[in-house]
Amino acid sequence: MIKKNGPSIRCVSVFALFFMLSPVPRAGFAEEAGKSVEEQRRDTIRYGTESEIASLIQSLKSENADYLDDELAVLVQRTLNRSVLTGIFEFFAEREKGGLEERALRALAEWDNEANETVIAAINYLGSVKSAGAVRELEALIGQEDTRFRPQAFRALGRIAGGNGTLRDEITAYLMDYYTARMPPDDIRREIVSALGAARSTDAVSFLSRLAENSDERLTIRIAAVESLSAIGDGGGLDAILEGISARDPNLRAASIAALGPFSGDTVDNAILEAFRDSYYRTRTGAAEAAGKRKMAAAIPYLEYRARNDDIPGVKDAAIRALGDIGNSAALSVLDSLFGERRNADRVRILAAEMLIREDAGRYAGKLIAELDEAKRGNQTALYNGFLRVISSARTGEMEALAERLLALGGVIEKSYALDIINSNRFTRLIPQVELLADPKNGTISRKAQGILENLRRQ
Repeated sequence: MIKKNGPSIRCVSVFALFFMLSPVPRAGFAEEAGKSVEEQRRDTIRYGTESEIASLIQSLKSENADYLDDELAVLVQRTLNRSVLTGIFEFFAEREKGGLEERALRALAEWDNEANETVIAAINYLGSVKSAGAVRELEALIGQEDTRFRPQAFRALGRIAGGNGTLRDEITAYLMDYYTARMPPDDIRREIVSALGAARSTDAVSFLSRLAENSDERLTIRIAAVESLSAIGDGGGLDAILEGISARDPNLRAASIAALGPFSGDTVDNAILEAFRDSYYRTRTGAAEAAGKRKMAAAIPYLEYRARNDDIPGVKDAAIRALGDIGNSAALSVLDSLFGERRNADRVRILAAEMLIREDAGRYAGKLIAELDEAKRGNQTALYNGFLRVISSARTGEMEALAERLLALGGVIEKSYALDIINSNRFTRLIPQVELLADPKNGTISRKAQGILENLRRQ
């Protein structure tokens, strides 16, 4: 029984190198002649320690691989190791992948015989997969005198309601009744309000509007109510959000502006544009986020001004991301200008490049490669590394020559990015070069190369 428990381009930091290369496909495996990476991984699931299995899961995450899900699901059913259980629940939850419901429900039913982290991971998993069969167990857990798992349980109920139309109104009613009849503490009240937003039932709009408009209510509750009204997106909650825009508290103003994303109309547009003038930086950030969500072309001049002139880096970031979300020709033109102006801060140029590659890699990859080379010639290490990270995510045939060049002339970091480029673009012509890197004498990077070879040959 498990008991509960209360300076050059190539010079990068040791930590950067570790995080670049640690989630490699064969981390944690012994070298075994004659066995493929896939076979070694299956052996790890059968016989591995918790740290070896954790390393395997990290590798599968980095590859976005699911071919071992069945084996992991079997392991969940038979293991008592809390770290293994928690790691697999979290891995499946991140991908909203079913198959572990039975074991997760058992963790809820037998919560007093399970480790805390196992129960929490099981609750989060059931919410992630929106398991209708978990509703009663979650309500029973909430009803226990032990309050440790209530925040996670309410969150899970909200997610389940949002994914099950037949249960949405029933769970919404339960949440509102618990809020009003049980008078829970403030932290639980906020979780319930957030869960109502996740449930997305219009039945909660009037309830949430009253909370948002109540000047005597705690600020955290009012902000949560505004955010939930935005999540529901029903026009009946718009007035309460608009009222928050003129509030004295800057945090409520910021939350209300950010909440306008799903709504439309001249009143909403004008409120967002005016919020760019607010002296509180979070309100300007909220305006940028709302403009991006709405793909608001009228906000492009405001966003450009903020990206160039705001004195808060976070606001600049939000403005650049919003331009990427809008993504029309005018927005991309601004991003191209921000990226191309070499006097701009590295942070601005790198993020602008990221948005350009995300929106139109085929059009902008060549220009980014040219700027990458220029940064290397100028020994601009941070800029070079940032551009390298961005360009490695591009999916376009133009990347093949770069990958080949990085493999031939680059250091360990460049070679690692080259492998990412080859893997994501499936440049099978470069398999011979990858095979050379897969030689064990190349150390850690050989493991990554071996895993990518497996992927290229398997798919």
